[in-house]
Amino acid sequence: MDYLPFAVFFVLLILNIPVAIALASGALSFFFIQSGLPLPIYAQRLSSSAASFPLLAIPMFTLIGVIMNHAGITKRLLDLAEVLVGHFVGALAQSNIVLATLMGGLSASGYAEAAMQSKMLGNEMIRRGYPAPFAAAIVASSSIITPIIPPGLGFIIYGFLANVSIGRLFLAGIVPGLMLAGSMMVVAYILSKQRGYAKMRETRATAPEIWTALRGAGWALTIPIFVIVGIRYGVFTPTEAGAVMVVYSVLIGLFAHKEISIRDLPKILTEASLSAGMVMVVITAATAFGYYMTLEHIPGRIAEYLTLVTSNPLLMLLLLNLFLLVLGMFLESIAGLIILTPILVPVVSQLGIDPVHFGLIFVLNLSMGALTPPVGGLMYITCSLLNVKIVDFVKAVWPLFLTQLLVLLILTVFPVLVTFLPNLLMGPGH
Repeated sequence: MDYLPFAVFFVLLILNIPVAIALASGALSFFFIQSGLPLPIYAQRLSSSAASFPLLAIPMFTLIGVIMNHAGITKRLLDLAEVLVGHFVGALAQSNIVLATLMGGLSASGYAEAAMQSKMLGNEMIRRGYPAPFAAAIVASSSIITPIIPPGLGFIIYGFLANVSIGRLFLAGIVPGLMLAGSMMVVAYILSKQRGYAKMRETRATAPEIWTALRGAGWALTIPIFVIVGIRYGVFTPTEAGAVMVVYSVLIGLFAHKEISIRDLPKILTEASLSAGMVMVVITAATAFGYYMTLEHIPGRIAEYLTLVTSNPLLMLLLLNLFLLVLGMFLESIAGLIILTPILVPVVSQLGIDPVHFGLIFVLNLSMGALTPPVGGLMYITCSLLNVKIVDFVKAVWPLFLTQLLVLLILTVFPVLVTFLPNLLMGPGH
């Protein structure tokens, strides 16, 4: 077996070369040393992956998130979050977590969520007296919820590569996402109570105040409902759902909220294209790298090795948790999904592990890895935008990270928490 592509990939990563270039270079090295493979095949592998219909959902859901920010949807969701938890100790921290949960059904990207919340709530927390490392820790940790609550980009990619129903994966993320939100709110409350962080209001919101906030956010709250119901009843595929919701979001901004105009659309499309383009470049490069692994039979060999280690499904999941969490510290989550899904899904399927359950575990592990050094994307985004040192961030984030680890362990041991909703609403199956 030829290990040169892996060597090229890891050396370039260590040199801090962007992951897409590292993957593409590793794959290209394989084509150079294999005289029987013409170079045009390399170009074909790069281009063919971008032509996939299911992956068209990625730019669609990315565009929804950008439209949402310009159309005033995000501001209305924040108003709702403040009304619901403004009377809690550490109310701004609580609002951050609630907003991330509400946004999970809209923005699909944890990185986009972290950048947005750093600007909207992180700076506001610091202005109101919260320590900057704590604000960064709350923003980054709550952004873990976004790829778990449907529609997450990780689920779309995993479902496409593993041939698993994306609709089932979307439903599987709801309960774990709420568990993450609830547990982090408890920890944020305890920390805020100990440190004397302020409330945003002294009394609970009245019923009329809650109703007013709900009405303001009502159009936004219908978006994830339409996505899930439409996919469940076969009205549209996940890709088509993205296109429908783009049109719906534009109509909300134009006619319901009246905060965007036709002249704003080129700017919105440009911003979304830059974000989606970065993701698609990683996908195309990782697909070429995956072609090398397939030709070298690497997935099958790793599957054989792992099944020799243990045939116990729970022990296998615990080992994969450790492996994926460490991997997520070094590798961007989308690249990790594309590289490892073809390798690991045959292993878990052979042991009788539900691929929907494993998909949730897979995405959550890689997302959590983004909170930690040395490469954690969420950590770097929030620290750079809020001017926080990495060492101070690590000290502040560990209680929240340990809480997420506990939720991950519970979800691993009790798969029914993941599979209950998909089985209830879509029947047994994958």
